[in-house]
Amino acid sequence: MTTPALLPLSGRRIPPLNLGPPSFPHHRATLRLSEKFILLLILSAFITLCFGAFFFLPDSSKHKRFDLGLEDVLIPHVDASKGAKNPGVFLIHGPDEHRHREEEERLRNKIRADHEKALEEAKEKLKKSREEIRAEIQTEKNKVVQEMKTKEKKPLPPVPIPNLIGINGGDPEDNDIRKKREKIKEMMKHAWDNYRIYGWGHNELRPIARKGHSTNIFGSSQMGATIVDALDTLYIMGLHDEFRDGQKWIEDTLDFSVNSEVSVFEVNIRFIGGLLAAYYLSGEEIFKIKAVQLAEKLLPAFNTPTGIPWAMVNLKSGVGRNWGWASAGSSILAEFGTLHMEFVHLSYLTGDPVYYKKVMHIRKLLQKMDRPNGLYPNYLNPRTGRWGQYHTSVGGLGDSFYEYLLKAWLMSDKTDHEARKMYDDAIEAIEKHLIKKSRGGLTFIGEWKNGHLEKKMGHLACFAGGMFALGADGSRMDKAGHYLELGAEIARTCHESYDRTALKLGPESFKFDGAVEAVAVRQAEKYYILRPEAIEKYCRVSGGFSGVKDVYSSTPTHDDVQQSFFLAETLKYLYLLFSSDDLLPLDHWVFNTEAHPLPVLHLANTTLSGNPAVR
Repeated sequence: MTTPALLPLSGRRIPPLNLGPPSFPHHRATLRLSEKFILLLILSAFITLCFGAFFFLPDSSKHKRFDLGLEDVLIPHVDASKGAKNPGVFLIHGPDEHRHREEEERLRNKIRADHEKALEEAKEKLKKSREEIRAEIQTEKNKVVQEMKTKEKKPLPPVPIPNLIGINGGDPEDNDIRKKREKIKEMMKHAWDNYRIYGWGHNELRPIARKGHSTNIFGSSQMGATIVDALDTLYIMGLHDEFRDGQKWIEDTLDFSVNSEVSVFEVNIRFIGGLLAAYYLSGEEIFKIKAVQLAEKLLPAFNTPTGIPWAMVNLKSGVGRNWGWASAGSSILAEFGTLHMEFVHLSYLTGDPVYYKKVMHIRKLLQKMDRPNGLYPNYLNPRTGRWGQYHTSVGGLGDSFYEYLLKAWLMSDKTDHEARKMYDDAIEAIEKHLIKKSRGGLTFIGEWKNGHLEKKMGHLACFAGGMFALGADGSRMDKAGHYLELGAEIARTCHESYDRTALKLGPESFKFDGAVEAVAVRQAEKYYILRPEAIEKYCRVSGGFSGVKDVYSSTPTHDDVQQSFFLAETLKYLYLLFSSDDLLPLDHWVFNTEAHPLPVLHLANTTLSGNPAVR
């Protein structure tokens, strides 16, 4: 399993909009009232103009023409199928002329009455005070919001849920293991309870400062990332009261109609993945509805010349863009390549093929492109369809793309042979060009940059050990044993990166230069941010759990951030390690890159009527 790719952040956040009650000087209030006078006058003039235009239509007793597109309503006796050349354009003459004149007169009278009514309403409005006008405007706004909420709660088409196995239980027989499992559950309670007290509704928690925290991957809005990310972990651990608290917040508060620019990748794996997993585990419809609402907000990100999505999209305007630091405006492989699992499930649950088509288009485009040495560069320009900088990494910027190729095959009940072939081709090129052995005998995965291998391995690349083991079954030429051994060697190297620090926590990246092996050299690479391996001794604080800035210092400084993925991934994986294998068995569930379990779509479930995309 893996963690999401670490994205360099721009550091500067968009300040939240002030949505409180306006407080302007008297002259500004007068100006706003004057503007309302003008708007009402314009409206009145427009109505008068429409009325006049209609009233003075040229009258021909032998030939009348309407082209308003509403004839079936306004002139119900006209049969569009008889004598009409085009729908919405009718020629009326002969015996029908008298009835037509009566209808025209009725319409004129209606417009005149509406005009007079609008003028009367305008006069009444102008008699009211500024406070009364404001109150009416607020009432109308509330009515619109309520109508939107009602529309959002419209149920989706019923779809049979796959046969879900192993969503409860997992109690180990060994008493010592059971105690360790309970300890992990207590750690989850500690992290959740402090977030509940000090950061509720915020995206993340600062456990030392004891207040909410966020980064620009979530934009300027507080979307409760920790709540959504933690739901399935709470459910699996049997913390149902906490789960219901999170569900209530999502139902009452979570709103995606905000003017906020978010990371498509992060929001997909954390929010859509988390909501889908919560839906499958609990059966609560609200989670599916919210997942679909958010997915609809992400679709405009795909509006590029190539169909490769932008890295970020504004949830309200739909405007997308890429990270300023990404090679010449490129999209990132690990981002646009880590959508498949969630989007396939969205099409499965909604019967709408749009999500499936978006991710399959990405796959088809990648298949057509030339790849240097068979490797996928980390950057692809969404405007030109060309690779950016030739930088290939199985760590950050590339990692979960390879993971999702394998997991697309697993999630399809091993029927997506196209995904499996892409995975096999990719790991063969990786093994040939990127995997090396150090002088000390440690197997590592380097990074290819502009024609040469950099002997550096990122913490995020440590997932590859598990990936090779997970993909061993079904590998080419009976190489299952080889890939199991390769996975074990990479895991051993990552263990060494932990063991060679003062805190026994792994650094963000580590090098293999000369005498230096599995050790971080640069200060900027010595931090640990609660990725899915944790030691309570150095990360637990009174207000939750915090990352540390230097794993080589015996007196660590905390970074004061409790990441949402600590609850989604780190604690869930620890809990599952100390559970029996019948809890979320891997032949029935596939974990997304944020550790959210999604069920395997067996053949019996992928031929459902109404789900042509998955078929």
